[in-house]
Amino acid sequence: MSEQAYKGNQPSHAGDVATPKRTKEIIAKYGFSFKKSLGQNFLIDQNILNKIVAAAQLDASKAALEIGPGIGALTQRLAASAATVTAVEIDNRLIPILNDIFADNDHVSIVHGDVLKLDLQNLFKEKFSPDQKVSVVANLPYYVTTPILMKLLEERLPLEHIVVMIQKEVADRMAASPGGKEYGSLSVAVQYYCKPELVCIVPHSVFIPQPNVDSAVIKLTLRDKPAVDVPNEEHYFKVVQACFAQRRKTLANNLTAFVGKEKREELLTLLAELEIDPTRRGETLSLEEFARISRSFLERGW
Repeated sequence: MSEQAYKGNQPSHAGDVATPKRTKEIIAKYGFSFKKSLGQNFLIDQNILNKIVAAAQLDASKAALEIGPGIGALTQRLAASAATVTAVEIDNRLIPILNDIFADNDHVSIVHGDVLKLDLQNLFKEKFSPDQKVSVVANLPYYVTTPILMKLLEERLPLEHIVVMIQKEVADRMAASPGGKEYGSLSVAVQYYCKPELVCIVPHSVFIPQPNVDSAVIKLTLRDKPAVDVPNEEHYFKVVQACFAQRRKTLANNLTAFVGKEKREELLTLLAELEIDPTRRGETLSLEEFARISRSFLERGW
């Protein structure tokens, strides 16, 4: 196994999947046809792949979990940088292709399955050492980006980083700060568990077939503990959802719908005590302000 990490200026080699020519050859050889329902778009830009792997900060002691490897363009880079790579692919038509391409790579494991249905805790026990640092590195299908990321975060998997290429608009929302139109319940959920960082923008022209929108690579560094202290996470996120229920409405109106009209005056008094203006909108609140509201609501049994 090579312990060499790919660098941005490293030349491609003959078997590199991430070129238009090689990708088309593989597709033709196996008679593969793209399924739009699976959001399949194969990356053919080596520079972008190098940036993804560099952001993951892998080395010969670490492991990578890839979701949706396609025909293995990113998998090749991960295999050259990590001790072990486990790639989970939902499309059974791609499994023989991946098995052929990585037949000589004993440290690459191809798993056929839907990551949303897999027992990820068990997968980690089977594939990775207990003391091994693991990162998720993937080019995620647009249509399941949020469910996959929330599953990874909510299951408290022992992850170091999540470095994924996703729709640019979604990446912007995950990294958004309070006050902007991109900031919403997804921003709060991701930032509760992680520190987000936009790595690069990816034009739609570097895929086969080309998607209709641009992508972005985002790096999520898992926090040792959540960003704010709350006694009940489920309640916290219900409060967050309530504050964003109707974005144009004020906190007073959205939270009245949450606690009930009969508690409106008590709610307004409570917000005043918390020094949170009831005429503000959810998009202006910090994670700590959501936490203060949630803690106070729980104290009142709301």
